[in-house]
Order: sequence, then structure tokens, then C-alpha cells
Amino acid sequence: MKKMHIVALVLIAVAIAVLISFMGDVTTYDTIAVARQKPGKAVTLVARVDKSQPMEYDPVKNPNYLSFTALDTLGNSIKVVYHNAKPTDMEKSERIVLKGSVQNNEFECKDILLKCPSKYKDDKNATQKNLNASYEYIDSAKS
Repeated sequence: MKKMHIVALVLIAVAIAVLISFMGDVTTYDTIAVARQKPGKAVTLVARVDKSQPMEYDPVKNPNYLSFTALDTLGNSIKVVYHNAKPTDMEKSERIVLKGSVQNNEFECKDILLKCPSKYKDDKNATQKNLNASYEYIDSAKS
């Protein structure tokens, strides 16, 4: 076999090994019901904060303890415990992404990612106002 063929085969093997190593990082979102079936295993949930249930956070007593109830899209709920500071404006967030595992029927959260309310929602009045402002700007630039 030529040296070029051997080098090409080694490069292909390295590329396949790199792709396989990245496959472990591919994350899928689970529901609360599925997460409960995998106690102790790391999962990622997409949920929202249940505002009808109390949120426990006292930065004076313990700034690294937050507990609240999360609801998934199917209506399942679970108590979430997060051992870190409460994210700013968490109550305003439409959705939250929780990474962690279920332990003792609670979700031990390691990381919280907030999904902010969309500023791109279909607001016809805002769209028309922006369109009119753009036309006014173009007309003033022409003269």
C-alpha cells in the first residue's frame, strides 16, 4: 500500500472517531414523565415556571438555593432544586431549559437557561408602525 493511502485511511479513521465522540454531546429534550423514568441520569427539560406555586429563594439566608415547580408542555409538574443564584428575570421568561437529573422525586438542576419572551411575535400594529417609520425615513432622505 502506498504511503498516501495509509495517511488517507488514518485521517478517515480519525474523522470517524471525532464524529463518534461528538455523538455523546447531542442533547434531546425530555418530558418530566420521561425524566422520572430515568432517576439519576442526566436529562434536559424544556418547561415553564408554575407561577401558581411558591418559589423559594432567600438570598440573605442562602443565596445558593432556589426551589420552584416546573411544568412541561404536557402539563406534568416537578419540584426543581437549583443550588446556585437565581437567574435574573426568571419569572418573566416564557420557557426555561433545565439540565440535571431526577433524585428523590425532585429535579436536581445543574444549569438553567432562560428563553426570553419573543420580540418577534406577530404584532400587526408594531409591524405597521415600523413600516410607516421606514417609509418616512426614506421620503426624508430623498428630499
